[in-house]
Amino acid sequence: MTMTIAQTRTPALAAAYLAAAVAVVIWGATPAATKFAVQHFDPFIAAILRTIVAAIIISPILLFGRFPLPRTRADWVLLGLASFGGFIGFTLFFSYGVQQTSASHAALINAGIPIFTGIFGACAERRIPGRLWFAGVGLAVIGEVILISLRGGGSGDVTLRGDLLCVASSACSGMCYVAGARLSARIGALNVTLWAIFFAGITLLPFLLWAGMDFNWSGVGQEGWMAMSYLVVFSTVTGFIVWYWALAKGGPVRMGTVQFAMPVVSLALAVWLFGDKLTMPLLASTAIIIAGIAIARRG
Repeated sequence: MTMTIAQTRTPALAAAYLAAAVAVVIWGATPAATKFAVQHFDPFIAAILRTIVAAIIISPILLFGRFPLPRTRADWVLLGLASFGGFIGFTLFFSYGVQQTSASHAALINAGIPIFTGIFGACAERRIPGRLWFAGVGLAVIGEVILISLRGGGSGDVTLRGDLLCVASSACSGMCYVAGARLSARIGALNVTLWAIFFAGITLLPFLLWAGMDFNWSGVGQEGWMAMSYLVVFSTVTGFIVWYWALAKGGPVRMGTVQFAMPVVSLALAVWLFGDKLTMPLLASTAIIIAGIAIARRG
């Protein structure tokens, strides 16, 4: 008996959803891991170290594999934007931001990354999104404003400066996604990710050598190294590879819906690990942000 097309697609689609869920859980835990890391590392060192070590890990893959590089000047610009936005700008702004705000605020602000992705995407394509997109973005922005206005919705260390730094990290991530997506159409998503990490690591290495001379490496505890290992192995390398595999197998439309679980995972970990309080304004802003992003995706 031969299997129908639908039957053969079901296991592959299930695997894609599973991979997407794994990536979402990995990235959902990233704010908590970053919070632990900046408690032991200087935020600058925490930000650049995760990218540099990740670049070292993937170097053998790039050396022995066949991963094409961009060929045109425009494509190199896109790779540069993806590299800077995702693995330099995001990590720096987010590390400093998480140090100065609660893990729950950082996680929920990053839930608004699709807003910046849509804005940068519209600018790159020189088009005006539909009314539904504007309505969804407007609703999500209202949720973000409510969240940032809250000073008591975390573990007591919420600051406006920290929240705004997390907003900046979201903007960098959105730029990375748009530039990476446009370049992925020509050389592949995995290639873009690996080369973006590699070039970001090379760029940041001199800064680590400079900053690391005065840093007390022996004072970093086991918890700090475990958090950094998670950020390197899972958040920076495994999460992206698994996510792009899921996109290739299941499609961005289907897999995009799985991302709605990310702020829920992050918020649950913030409450469990750092004692962040689930106040009604915090829950309300969470619901508004997720609803706004869901509406914007339909637009």
